[in-house]
Amino acid sequence: MDALSLIGVALALAMDAFAVALAAGLSLNKLTGRHLFRLGWHFGLFQAMMPVLGWLAGLTVQQWIADYDHWVAFALLSLVGGKMIHEALSEPDEDRPPGDPTKGMTMVMLSVATSIDALAVGLTLAMLGVDIWVPSLVIGLVAGTLTVAGMLLGRRISGHWGPRVEIFGGLVLFAIGLKILIEHTLLQ
Repeated sequence: MDALSLIGVALALAMDAFAVALAAGLSLNKLTGRHLFRLGWHFGLFQAMMPVLGWLAGLTVQQWIADYDHWVAFALLSLVGGKMIHEALSEPDEDRPPGDPTKGMTMVMLSVATSIDALAVGLTLAMLGVDIWVPSLVIGLVAGTLTVAGMLLGRRISGHWGPRVEIFGGLVLFAIGLKILIEHTLLQ
């Protein structure tokens, strides 16, 4: 995987974390370094672990789908990107639990929810024969950094930017899937 694609994937995957962090920054009465560290660390950690889990799962099915793995990669990235766009355009959930989103089960659930897309990306990378360790590290670092940036930005702006960021992330994932498909079908 080239560096530009890796950065694109990492940024796209981090858009959910950024949007949630933006909302967290808006919802907290006082934003402290502890809040920034907790959410940034957990979002980054989960974003780094999920591609590894997907990659490990992908290694077990790779031999059966090697002839059409580029179609699977395109489909997975398109589905994940489409899901991100759909969620961004859907009505916001009014039943959001109150309280500090950087503590307890709320933080764990948000960490899983914002990183589940990375599982599919890890599966895709396994099918493409890409080693997972550097991408996983980059994905985790970008997610942690954008989480902190999102929380800080959330204290400064209104919440209407969140859906736009997720739409952009979904479009980037779709574009990367299309690039993989084109590279494997037209250029071979």
